[in-house]
Amino acid sequence: MIQLPLSKLSNVGTTIFSQMTQLANENEAINLSQGFPDFMPDSELLDHVDHFIKKGFNQYAPMGGMIGLKEEIAGKIENSHQAVYHPDSEITVTAGGTQAIFTAIATFVKKEDEVIIFEPAYDCYEPTVELFGGIVKRFEMKAPDYEIDWNVVKNLISEKTKMIILNNPNNPSGKILKENDIQELIKIVEGTSILILSDEVYENIVFDGKQHLSICKYPELKNRSLLVASFGKLFHVTGWKIGYCAAPKYLTDEFRKIHQFNVFSVNTPMQLALAEYMKNPDHYNQLNQFFQEKRDFLRQGLANTSFELLDCEGTYFQALKYDKISDKNDLDFAHELTINHKVASVPFSSFYKNKLNENVIRLCFAKKQETLERALENLSKL
Repeated sequence: MIQLPLSKLSNVGTTIFSQMTQLANENEAINLSQGFPDFMPDSELLDHVDHFIKKGFNQYAPMGGMIGLKEEIAGKIENSHQAVYHPDSEITVTAGGTQAIFTAIATFVKKEDEVIIFEPAYDCYEPTVELFGGIVKRFEMKAPDYEIDWNVVKNLISEKTKMIILNNPNNPSGKILKENDIQELIKIVEGTSILILSDEVYENIVFDGKQHLSICKYPELKNRSLLVASFGKLFHVTGWKIGYCAAPKYLTDEFRKIHQFNVFSVNTPMQLALAEYMKNPDHYNQLNQFFQEKRDFLRQGLANTSFELLDCEGTYFQALKYDKISDKNDLDFAHELTINHKVASVPFSSFYKNKLNENVIRLCFAKKQETLERALENLSKL
């Protein structure tokens, strides 16, 4: 038998999302764990894909992306955030948001570089940093408010700090950054060479009239930031795996050095279809209301249960505190909920390095009305 070399990610196994989806499938449970819609995208978008496939646009796209799509992205950013990116030299189309995040970290993080993340954190940040020899510094946001103490964050900064990773709106907590958060961040990075990687894939899913404060709205931050977004979240097509990274040219030039040897280019007809579909801004400007109706339906259905509903300011995830129902840790409770009550969730401890258990689980409400109704029927019996 060949002796295998030590794994670069020896402590990493299958993600909690895959685990809970598999458990849901095995138990024929309603899957509110993994963050994907169970409804069809707009038929108009699908018609555009069909059109461009049949027109013969089936070969490699340019490495940075189709110019028509990049122009629409630049227009969307400028209209939404009053920030200007050059479509050709400052926007790169990627194979989903996660690939953009991976590429950004791979591009700039070297051995012994320190990267600050905020937990609960999307699970790709830490292993990617470690893969390239970086050191993760964590700030733990805690239930029920998931607020950031910027004085503590300031103390995490050192001469080795290379990058700060933000996720706004935050998955899984549903919290959004406020103006005070942004101003504190500006103070912290002022006079440093720290880069910011801003994961904003849920930017168009913010509720109750609140505003998404993109990193690019602030010149002091835009010029040191890589902004990542996702069409999967925007248009209910997570399986297409198309996203983008917007960054100043000096960062984009470096980003593309890695991107070209990672995926090189992204699905051509779908890029063209997205560009055509984006010409009508209503297709993404109405997303807040679309998902707020689903959020409100789920919250109203759970209002008379023993679950404690935590704030959901954005994303399509609802956090629930269940300590009045069970004293089990969140992983065991999530398993029990899936097996015995046929509703799959994700335990919040999986978003923390130290597996912090605060008796909180996450439900995805990007589902058809009938799916949410069935889930509520089961959950109301607890």
